[in-house]
Amino acid sequence: MGIISRGFGGRRRDSAPDLPPGQYLTHDFPVLSAGPTPRIPPNSWNFTITTETGAEHTWDWAAFTALPAEEVTRDIHCVTKWSKLGTTWKGVALDTLFEEVETAADFVMAHSAGGYTTNVPLDDLLDGKAWIAYEFDGEPLRPEHGGPARLLIPHLYFWKSAKWVRGLRMMHEDEPGFWESAGYHMYGDPWSEQRYHGD
Repeated sequence: MGIISRGFGGRRRDSAPDLPPGQYLTHDFPVLSAGPTPRIPPNSWNFTITTETGAEHTWDWAAFTALPAEEVTRDIHCVTKWSKLGTTWKGVALDTLFEEVETAADFVMAHSAGGYTTNVPLDDLLDGKAWIAYEFDGEPLRPEHGGPARLLIPHLYFWKSAKWVRGLRMMHEDEPGFWESAGYHMYGDPWSEQRYHGD
């Protein structure tokens, strides 16, 4: 399943009770990718929300980083069974981006550089649940972790937090993205161990 670097040494859940079932605690930050790591200069990055009617709302890097930002500390959980607790990010809440977006759609497809996609219910992006993050631990987000900006949805398995995110497309019906089409769960709740279709 893609490229993995920096081993998954960690402790089992019984010594870290805040972990979802089946997860291991890690103190490093493993890198997993479905392909090569894009190198995107911030001045060539933009982000677009496209509604179900085709209306587009686009921010370039300067406009995006001028938006109100939040620093949040959250636990993250990968479907490959590692968890990292207390990670600190800075980014723009999806609530802020959707303030000017009119939509009647219930679902979103996130699109990333390199063609990666993942589907998410709109409700899981709003009400303080998700961000477009561009800093990690007080530093600009490194390319291997999705920089210059990635989707951050910490309450779902981390494949939903699309790296190198470039936009969101609104949908009336749920559709599978990249990993979902390959057999991963359509939703991906770590506390319910929704790793694969049928879980």
